[in-house]
Amino acid sequence: MAGTRLFAERALLPDGWARDVLLTIDSAGTIAAAQADQPAGDAPRAKGPVLPGMPNLHSHAFQRAMAGLGERAGGKGASGADDSFWTWRRVMYDFVARLTPEQVEAIATQLYVEMLKAGYTAVGEFHYLHHDSDGEPYADRAEMARRIAAAARGSGIGLTLLPVLYGFGGFGGTAAGEGQRRFLNAPEALLSIVETLAAAHAGDGQVRLGLALHSLRAVTPETLAAAVAGLTASDGEAPIHIHVAEQTKEVEDCLAWSGKRPVQWLLDSVDLDERWCLVHATHMTDSETAGLAGSGAVAGLCPTTEANLGDGLFPAPDYLAAGGAFGIGSDSHISVSPVEELRWLEYGQRLRSRRRNLLSDGPDRPSVGARLYDLALAGGAQAMGRPIGRLAPGQRADLLVLDAEAPALFGREDDLLVDALVFSGNDNPIRDVMVGGRWLVEAGRHVNEAAIAARYRQVIVELAN
Repeated sequence: MAGTRLFAERALLPDGWARDVLLTIDSAGTIAAAQADQPAGDAPRAKGPVLPGMPNLHSHAFQRAMAGLGERAGGKGASGADDSFWTWRRVMYDFVARLTPEQVEAIATQLYVEMLKAGYTAVGEFHYLHHDSDGEPYADRAEMARRIAAAARGSGIGLTLLPVLYGFGGFGGTAAGEGQRRFLNAPEALLSIVETLAAAHAGDGQVRLGLALHSLRAVTPETLAAAVAGLTASDGEAPIHIHVAEQTKEVEDCLAWSGKRPVQWLLDSVDLDERWCLVHATHMTDSETAGLAGSGAVAGLCPTTEANLGDGLFPAPDYLAAGGAFGIGSDSHISVSPVEELRWLEYGQRLRSRRRNLLSDGPDRPSVGARLYDLALAGGAQAMGRPIGRLAPGQRADLLVLDAEAPALFGREDDLLVDALVFSGNDNPIRDVMVGGRWLVEAGRHVNEAAIAARYRQVIVELAN
């Protein structure tokens, strides 16, 4: 692929909004130069303001095809008053038991197209669906993970692939249940999958390998330590993700097992640093909130999924006041929109406190939407372990062109433009999307959209029968 240039009348650079920006992109899809106050010359012109593309740090791709299937009351009584994450999980187990590798690839490819059109240019795939429906490994243990990588390649989205260690059904090494049999690996087997994938994608600027620990429920201290040590021995900078403190029952069970809350257990037992992403971290004490913020790890927030599952609200004002890093993810994909994740991150706090604009930075950065967008870019890039999230030399050329004709954006510039993007309506104002120097979405349409949607439609029909 030959290098290219792009001229933008307005673009968000690392030090703020700039005018007449000329981006030079090399043949590998990396930004070689980003210069303001330049003439356009013969460079192609972006058809609207340019923003860095948003990383989606937490995804379970297969769950896109079950979105909407968990919205029937399933607890005690018709009211659904006892429905929770745990009743939703039963629906998920029934659904995942039927999926084939071919179907998973089709679902993930469709999802990634939807992500790109919405403004996500990279995804962190928290991948725990490893085995056949009987729980036996495929002949190639990495079969399912390869399908995720194929989906990323087919859609063009950047990928941080995080094979998940999942060994147990509850704290203290409780045996897993039948619904979890497709997920289970010992550390050695999981690390072999990571090693296989790392070799397959060596030198690929679009793919990064890391590892995830499903949760403290699903590992023991010994298997956690073995997996982290094995990953670190092969790649000391590879990202590590874990679900933590998502539900109050998890907190109660962790206290019963260890005498500590989940986030506190990690703070005391693991060398949390910039490599780590703690997904959800919803239920924390003040000291846990401060500790996580000070660790350098990223909080992976998924407000639409957390709301859908009734998990609770992350303590965002205190966490940001303590300097904590965060990124956003669409998790179960009941919504695939970075705008909605950021909007509901702020709206949740408004509903709890009955006040407005709680996540601004005061007079230094009064624009809530712009501040949240910038922080999610930085935290998401850190959690992905990839050079993304900034329009700067050495970064991947992942960018969005906003539709200058979108009514919600009329008359808005700079930070007010991002505030309007986040808070002004539900029409998608993303016009064009570039990933790794390649245009994937033009005039709102993905380059391979029709064929990918046709295959996805076929899979949904198969699963309905």
